[in-house]
Amino acid sequence: MSRPRLTVVGSINLDLVVRAERLPRPGETVSGARFSRLPGGKGANQAVAAARLGAEVAMVGCVGRDEVAVEALAGLHEAAVEERWLVKNTPTGIALVTVDAAGETTIVVASGANAELRPDDLALGEADAVLCQQEIPAETVARAGELAPRFFLNAAPARDGAPAAELTIVNRLELEALGERPGLVCLTLGAEGAVLLEDGQEVARAEPPAVEAVDGTAAGDAFTACLVVSLLEGRSPDESLRRACAAGALAASRFGAQTSLPTAEEVDALL
Repeated sequence: MSRPRLTVVGSINLDLVVRAERLPRPGETVSGARFSRLPGGKGANQAVAAARLGAEVAMVGCVGRDEVAVEALAGLHEAAVEERWLVKNTPTGIALVTVDAAGETTIVVASGANAELRPDDLALGEADAVLCQQEIPAETVARAGELAPRFFLNAAPARDGAPAAELTIVNRLELEALGERPGLVCLTLGAEGAVLLEDGQEVARAEPPAVEAVDGTAAGDAFTACLVVSLLEGRSPDESLRRACAAGALAASRFGAQTSLPTAEEVDALL
C-alpha cells in the first residue's frame, strides 16, 4: 500500500489543560484540579495523527515569536511532520481546556497567530491531498480548496459557509450550521459512531469499539485523520469508517491531545 502525501493547513496551539472531577457550572469554582501544558490545535493534531497513521505529512500554519511556539511545535517535530509553518508577529494560539472525570471537555481558543494565516501563505508542495479545519480564516480555507488536487474538510468549529470538498466531516452542530451539502459527508455521532452520507443518502455506518473514556479532546482529530488517510490509501468507505471510529476511540481513552493519538498498528490491533 503506497504511503499517501498529505498537507494539513490549519491551527497550531498550546493547550493549557485542567483535569477536574467535574466541569464547573456558570459562576462556580471547582478546586482540586491538575494542570498540564500540551501541544494542540486541530490542524497540528490532525497532522500528527496522520503521520502516526503512516502518511507523509506537511503542516502549513502560523505560530508567534514567543516561547509558547516551542512547546506548541514539539509534537509536530516529534512526529517528523515537514515544516511549512510561518512565524508571525502575533502570540502563538492558546486553547484553554477543561476535562472532567468522564472525559467530557470544554475548550476556549485564543486564536493568536492562527488568525494571521493568509491565502498567500499557502505552500502545498507535491501533496496528493490537502486537509483543512476551520480554526483559521475562512478565505484561507477556501483558497486551499481551490489549490488542492484533492480537498478534505473537517468543518470544525462550526461556522456559516464552507468550501466544497471531496469529503466534509462534521458533527451534528456543524452540519446544522452548513446545511445540506452535495458529495460525501461524514457525520460523527460521538459514542454512537459515525455515518457516511452521499448526496444525503447513507452509504456506510460504523460504531466505535468500547473503551473507557479519559479525555475526548483529540478524538475527533484522530477520527478525521484516520478517515482521510485510510481513503487516500485506497481502502473502501466501510473499512475507512471502521478504522476512523477505532482511532477516535483510542484517542478518547488517553489523556491529552497529541499524546493520545494512535498509530496504525494500534488501530489494527483494536480492530
